[in-house]
Amino acid sequence: MKAKDIDLNADDLIQALTDVRDHVTGRRKVTMRTTKVALPKPVEEIRPQEVREIRAKLKVSQAVFSRLLNVPVVTEASWESGRRNPSGAALRLLQIAKNEPDVLLAAAEA
Repeated sequence: MKAKDIDLNADDLIQALTDVRDHVTGRRKVTMRTTKVALPKPVEEIRPQEVREIRAKLKVSQAVFSRLLNVPVVTEASWESGRRNPSGAALRLLQIAKNEPDVLLAAAEA
């Protein structure tokens, strides 16, 4: 393995450590103006069939699935039938349930 030269700027390192310390201790909050944060991509729409597949993957009824998502049963049923489309936080939560179903189940147990 080839060794690489690393340019170390001690002032930048000290500033970064100071920023982390201030954030952890509550002296400074992370904002978009002061900190570069990698934000997740927007969630693509989820089709009714995908909502049904997510629920089937979890092996739960509509009533249980709606409780896991913290939405009314009628809302979850309308997503599955295509009468309404999930949006906002519900869309992100469905994405998490689709990609990491165990996370949703673990959150419900907490």
